Amino acid sequence: MSAEASGTIPPQLQLDNQLCFPLYAASRMMTRLYQDKLAPLGLTYPQYIVMMILWERAPCAVKVVSERAMLNTNTLTPLLKRLEQQGLIARRRDTADERVVVLYLTELGRRLRDDCECIPEALLSSLAVQEGDLLQLKEILHRLLPALSGQVDEGVE
Repeated sequence: MSAEASGTIPPQLQLDNQLCFPLYAASRMMTRLYQDKLAPLGLTYPQYIVMMILWERAPCAVKVVSERAMLNTNTLTPLLKRLEQQGLIARRRDTADERVVVLYLTELGRRLRDDCECIPEALLSSLAVQEGDLLQLKEILHRLLPALSGQVDEGVE
């Protein structure tokens, strides 16, 4: 008789006892909610993340965006090319150090911010969850991210 049939699945292997699954499922669902709002604007969710960083910090180096978005350059580079092709950003070599690529917002990229401004509040207000709970969850996740990042950076996956 299998462990499954006998009901002896160890607690550490039961899906309801996992931290990873609700994080994964919630992330996928949140991304889908955002995608529905972003698609009419011609943005994917990762592009939206990059645009938010640039709205806060542009002009800035690709390395800054990579670190802030937690995206490797091999993922980020094609994304930046698409944003540039859409006319939302410009990429230029730094005059002081040509190894550094600096990202600039175009006028179209700056105007897009106005179209995106209402998205987070609209999505969060549609959730049947207390605002305090969402803020607490966000604070916990902000504390968890560096620990996870440190594990991934050390080659533990």
